[in-house]
Amino acid sequence: MKLKTHLLSLVALSGLLATSAFAAPKVSRLTPPSALFTYGDAKPPVIARFLPGQRFDLQATISPDAGALIVGAQFIVDGARLGGSVTLSVADVAGLPANTYIATQRAYSNSTPGIHTFSITVTDNKGVSSLATGNFEIVDLGNATGAKVKNIIFMLGDGMGIAHRTAARIVLNGVSQGKALAPLAMDTFPVTGLVQTPSLNSIITDSAPGASCYSTGNKNNNNQEGVFPDDTVNAFDNPRMEYLGEYLARTQGKSLGIVTTADVFDATPAAWAVHTANRGAGTGIADQYLDEATKTSNLTVLLGGGRKWFLPSTTAGSARANSNDYVLPAELATGWGVSAGKLDPTRDLISEFETSGFSYAATNAQLTAKAASATKLLGLFSLSNMNVALDKIDGRRGSTKIVSDYGFPDQPMLDEMTDAALTVLSKNTKGFVLLVEGASIDKQAHNMDSDRWILETIEFDRAVARAKAFAAANHDTLVVISADHECAGVNIIGSSTVTATSLAQRAITPDSGVVGLRDQVVGVYDAAGFPVYGIMPDGYPATTNPDRKLLIGYAGNSDRYENWISNPQPLQDSQQPFNNTAPLNTYPADPTKRDVVGNFFITGQVPGSSAVHTASDIPLSAYGRGAAAFSGSYDNTSVFFKMASGVLVGTSTTIAER
Repeated sequence: MKLKTHLLSLVALSGLLATSAFAAPKVSRLTPPSALFTYGDAKPPVIARFLPGQRFDLQATISPDAGALIVGAQFIVDGARLGGSVTLSVADVAGLPANTYIATQRAYSNSTPGIHTFSITVTDNKGVSSLATGNFEIVDLGNATGAKVKNIIFMLGDGMGIAHRTAARIVLNGVSQGKALAPLAMDTFPVTGLVQTPSLNSIITDSAPGASCYSTGNKNNNNQEGVFPDDTVNAFDNPRMEYLGEYLARTQGKSLGIVTTADVFDATPAAWAVHTANRGAGTGIADQYLDEATKTSNLTVLLGGGRKWFLPSTTAGSARANSNDYVLPAELATGWGVSAGKLDPTRDLISEFETSGFSYAATNAQLTAKAASATKLLGLFSLSNMNVALDKIDGRRGSTKIVSDYGFPDQPMLDEMTDAALTVLSKNTKGFVLLVEGASIDKQAHNMDSDRWILETIEFDRAVARAKAFAAANHDTLVVISADHECAGVNIIGSSTVTATSLAQRAITPDSGVVGLRDQVVGVYDAAGFPVYGIMPDGYPATTNPDRKLLIGYAGNSDRYENWISNPQPLQDSQQPFNNTAPLNTYPADPTKRDVVGNFFITGQVPGSSAVHTASDIPLSAYGRGAAAFSGSYDNTSVFFKMASGVLVGTSTTIAER
């Protein structure tokens, strides 16, 4: 026994010699993930990286030999056994051997910079033991002599690649004799980098890990945010890592704000405050904003769509249900010091936010009226995703059909929500972290609705201008603009060679087809010229169908019909509660159900009815205190450490990239 104890303390050993007829227990998953555990490779890059003192869970999945049971587990870091409790729970995903257990130690932290080995020793009821080893890194933030960042504004254009930005610039400001006549607001940021976007389990990320890499510094699996993968079916019990908002609220008292044009349960906003392996678990995600984030992250501002998750299930339009709610295991709730949650479909979450001190705005008029006096602000301006900029602007110009069909004609623009959020958050003298998402750049690129995503990008850029103005007046503020991924393989292929009148006629002429809508219309190279869009005083194009309009192609496209004319209606949004009810059920269902008269059919490169994300690097721009750290090409998780470094140690720090 003394020999076994001595051997277990030697972390460098790969295992123990079994002294029994039973085989040693097998560790099939060790968290945080590492190449050392998976491949026996200790060389950089280290997969899991954390700030000094940032909390995260340790976990392992363990299978005993047939007929045996796991009875004990102990985590070891750098050769020293950890104190605290290790919980054994059943691994219940399909396909695992009988009696497979998960060993978990919650909310561990380490403040010593460098690469650390960690191991788990496990023992079964036959007295047979084994050991598995991985590693993680505590990032050395270095020494700084410059001033620290007080406020972080992270501007995320969902799905926004280089071509999305270029198209918005051409439409908004124009090009003459080869020169852009004016830059976008984001073009004026002095520092630009390129960001690599793979998730933990794929070269193609979805928005959940594509956003949480910025808020946690770690890779997550697709569909997951703020957690590492595990071997349970419960979407809310996965091993967690601490968000930037949680870390800075706990250590510095900063506030968190989240602003989006999507439903607030959506992947990007939730990936800054909610821990779940299922980005679609809307009731639980909405509840976790109040039950956890208002306490752990000092969530002070939450603005966007998504009222359906906040209304009791007895209210028309509510989507609350037990099937997408949560109850946390007691060991998780205790370990992280959070509410366990409960299944409560009839909960009135808006009223509970108000009871917790939040002012509530349901319209743009209410947002404008309440922001100045509010100390906490909740705004829910639609049942699900907000209407896109093109349709909101049309509504403000008098063409209210689309916004009225959805039932919410008085929705704010993203720049107006950004102003309101900054008004409230700046009341915290300790500073804040603010996420601002232009969500439907991605959603409309999925739909291959070019004019709608271009105006979404313009709307996003107007919000960028507000953030830049705030940082110019508050010199301790850092503004970072990026995306979670590129969507649809967007590129600018040229412009129309015909007038708007001619193009409109071709669109309604049966079977114009390849000749009438491609060969005689698409101007490339010299024939592309310089499209001109007239801009109205509200900052948006007078029309999205000018003569010689900009034309967009897609490399990640599904099948579609194309006639280049602005679509009078958006595609159906499956997240809307009344999607199957008139008038929303009369909207086109997918890109093969619109523009069909002209019969110019473009065969997609991907299956399904939606364009897809791509693995292309995405641009990042930075302005304000600490911006200099963001030049170069780097992994998306490095953005987290660059931002945190400016806050924690100052702006002269340069974090080495690997």
